[in-house]
Amino acid sequence: MQVQLKINGKSQSVETPPNALLVQVLREQLLLTGTHVGCDTAQCGACTVIMNGRAVKSCNILAAQAEGAEITTIEGLAQADGTMHPMQAAFKDCHGLQCGFCTTGMVMNAVDLAQHHPKATESEIRELLEGNICRCTGYQNIVKAVQQGAAAMAAA
Repeated sequence: MQVQLKINGKSQSVETPPNALLVQVLREQLLLTGTHVGCDTAQCGACTVIMNGRAVKSCNILAAQAEGAEITTIEGLAQADGTMHPMQAAFKDCHGLQCGFCTTGMVMNAVDLAQHHPKATESEIRELLEGNICRCTGYQNIVKAVQQGAAAMAAA
């Protein structure tokens, strides 16, 4: 089947089987490999993208369900000149990553969090990030990064 998507600001038409997951289309057909496959059960959040303005786990959505959607992946956050998105810069500055496997999904969820809860407290951030699992960091620097990134996004 043919699926029309707007990915990172560009219209895309993708031929895909009806049972293909959005994460498979992003990674395997469109070669946007920043979106990771972690658990295949929508538990870890490594596959998080922003779809129509909300963070979603792309391993839990059929590509056909995303017909006509606007999707932003981690590759679409930075400016055209390579300048990092404020949340990406905050994760770098606050050392909010270690192995990096969860980072793309964590950043995407953090962008959504900052857009919809710009003044979230530390405990609210921890609660709102509950669907993204990091096995390395202990979350302290991730929370700092989200706070810093949200402040930078609000100031922009």
